[in-house]
Amino acid sequence: MVGVDDKTPVMVAKSLSEEIGVKKVMDSWWRIFILGMLAGVYIGFGAGLSTVVTCDLAKYTGLGFARFMAGSAFSVGLMLVVIAGAELFTGNNLMMISALNGKISWGKLLERWGLVYLANFVGSIILVWIMYGSGVWKIGNFAVGAKALNIANAKVNLSWVEAFCRGIGCNWLVCLAVWMALSSRNVIGKIFAIYFPVMTFVASGFEHSVANMYFIPLGIYLKGHSAVVAAADLAGRLNDLTWKGFWIKNEIPVTLGNIVGGAFFVSFIYWLVLHSKSKE
Repeated sequence: MVGVDDKTPVMVAKSLSEEIGVKKVMDSWWRIFILGMLAGVYIGFGAGLSTVVTCDLAKYTGLGFARFMAGSAFSVGLMLVVIAGAELFTGNNLMMISALNGKISWGKLLERWGLVYLANFVGSIILVWIMYGSGVWKIGNFAVGAKALNIANAKVNLSWVEAFCRGIGCNWLVCLAVWMALSSRNVIGKIFAIYFPVMTFVASGFEHSVANMYFIPLGIYLKGHSAVVAAADLAGRLNDLTWKGFWIKNEIPVTLGNIVGGAFFVSFIYWLVLHSKSKE
């Protein structure tokens, strides 16, 4: 039973279609860009926390629990985006409901997606510079840097199919997290709504395009430090960890998968079900 403070799925869909999606395309580009940069930073904060928390955890607790903790830590990023307020490309895939209902044009939808995607990348790179300059990757005799390097290298060594499918699973869950957070009017409800789906996607090994804007560039910077490479035991195995490898082997297929997972499996499917129901 839905409580008095909760929104039903129909109410969430209506809010996304008639209010949130329309507001996002009507807002000035520079405001959206700044909020997009913040989202890139916020997701990077979650990614950085996840790296530090799990840098040596698996050898003490086992791989499964370490992945669970990675997801738990990473969820902070989406909490910051949703509760503090920012524009995240993956979450904005839910805007497609507005286009499907004719509230915004498809051209405006794609324009905003592109603007937010670029802003997320800029914000992510700013945080990469900050984290690199901070030297936190030296913590634990380069254990944090080694973990970051291993994460980045693993991501650019996925096949296209693996990266694409992991992108689908990721944003299916991320958009469900945002959808459920919108159903709650209080902060505690939003935190719980976000935590479980995000923890699930990270622990499952799925791929988030904006998180990878932080993970992989940081790895590219760190591979130039022999002490980090030695700590990660990756000497001679970093050939694909380049800017070209970042875009071609990970970011492009993951982004496409994210769009399918969020725009199709959440936005379109719920629009189809709820739209047909409203006609009955």
